Amino acid sequence: MTNTRPDEFELIARLTQGLSSRPDVDQSVGDDCAVLDMGGNMQLLATCDSQVEDVHFTFATSSPRDIGRKALAINISDIAAMGGEPRYALISLILPSRKTFRLEVLDAIYSGLRQEAEQFNVAIVGGNVAGTARHEHASLIIDISLLGAVERGHALLRSGARAGDTLFVTGAPGESAAGLFTLLHPELPYPSQARETARAIFRVPRPRVREGRILSSFGPSIVTAMLDISDGLSGDLQHICERSGVGARVVVAQLPQSSALRSIATVASHDPLDWILNGGEDYELLFSVSPGHEETVVKAVQSATGTPVTAIGTICPPEEGMKLVWPGGREETLVPKSWDHLRSSST
Repeated sequence: MTNTRPDEFELIARLTQGLSSRPDVDQSVGDDCAVLDMGGNMQLLATCDSQVEDVHFTFATSSPRDIGRKALAINISDIAAMGGEPRYALISLILPSRKTFRLEVLDAIYSGLRQEAEQFNVAIVGGNVAGTARHEHASLIIDISLLGAVERGHALLRSGARAGDTLFVTGAPGESAAGLFTLLHPELPYPSQARETARAIFRVPRPRVREGRILSSFGPSIVTAMLDISDGLSGDLQHICERSGVGARVVVAQLPQSSALRSIATVASHDPLDWILNGGEDYELLFSVSPGHEETVVKAVQSATGTPVTAIGTICPPEEGMKLVWPGGREETLVPKSWDHLRSSST
């Protein structure tokens, strides 16, 4: 009998099927955070994420300080994706037992964790330290649980998009993937400013907390669905479509391309659209807005934060699936190519 290994999301579905719940669990598995009802005017948001050496980070491409910052930033981004405010973090370290691992490295990682926590007013309130088995290739693991809060009824889920909504994205997806490419292929003559801009975004992403807070203030009747782009725009859009029971059209000409991305793609002879759609680790917000509210929502975010917000397509009925619309009107199926933690190669 063939034992086919499931992908990440198939395994999550398998392991969480039939889990018992409680009346105060408003949103369980399947979104960026769990949403828990603790009474009062606020709801509790809970998320966790693990970063594994040589899978999610390497010391060859990032400093220990930046590794610490990124480990917390991606959890903060989950809270931002729900429209919430990050508050309390618990940090667990699983340490390799090899003698070559230096305490100075841990000091620098924690310095990065503290810096990111202070920037977003997060309190590190506990955690754990454990060791791995004693073998030569053991990896460092940074595991973080983060709690946040959002006003009751204002958490933005993946499941609320409706046909006719407009699809938006913050910032310029693809820059993180371009930055990683320059680190893995340092011999190419990239423009220095483009190279350093993209590398900085890869090493320490920018959680869109302020942007998420503004979007959540409109409520889910206006900003109907949202998540952060961690696994790639194409794959994360698929999550919205699946959870909301909709399709989507993405207009290629409307996808934002930063000058840094274009410069690096030109030098690398790489299609920038591939990085924009499939690169991942952008941690920009992908969200849908109900008809008639687009201008008000965009103006509110851009005026308060300066972050660009771009309309990239529309939400469609489910039978239309996910499509790319090319100049001239030609359509083709948008095939998700998102990061899979169980199958993808190391960073």
